[in-house]
Amino acid sequence: MSGSVRCTRYLCKPLVYFTLDGMKKIRDESAALRLAVALKRLRARMREAAPSSSAGLPISQISILNHLRKQGASTASSLAVAEHLSQQAIAQHLASLKRAGLVQTAPDPGDGRKILVSISDAGNEVFETILDSRNSWLAGAIDSVIAPEERPALDQAIALLERLAGAKGSG
Repeated sequence: MSGSVRCTRYLCKPLVYFTLDGMKKIRDESAALRLAVALKRLRARMREAAPSSSAGLPISQISILNHLRKQGASTASSLAVAEHLSQQAIAQHLASLKRAGLVQTAPDPGDGRKILVSISDAGNEVFETILDSRNSWLAGAIDSVIAPEERPALDQAIALLERLAGAKGSG
């Protein structure tokens, strides 16, 4: 994009001339905004339909439990990196989860100076309950809103979202 400024007595506003690259950037930014809004709305609907608050857990703590279920015992430091949280935030979340009996800690057998965090049986039960209710709502929403012939497009969209979720930085 290039341009100059045009001023009247009371107002100055830029005159913008779009190039093809500029139009592509606007379309990309528009798609990014639409995606962000759609994800926010979907996340809010999922929270309404199957609130984690019924278990007293914010989404970040559910994500920590999910990580521990999938990856096994981890240090607080590795959890912070994996969950994109600060050391302070992960420490607060882990303290809350431990008080609730949803995680447990033990010394690292390979390095006694480190503490490993793992999900407890109670943590697994709470996670399963939340997951079941969210999945049930989402499956029902998909059945009622997405036509059978649109399912392949949904599968493609999911694959693209998974790639975006794994993206490193912006370019």
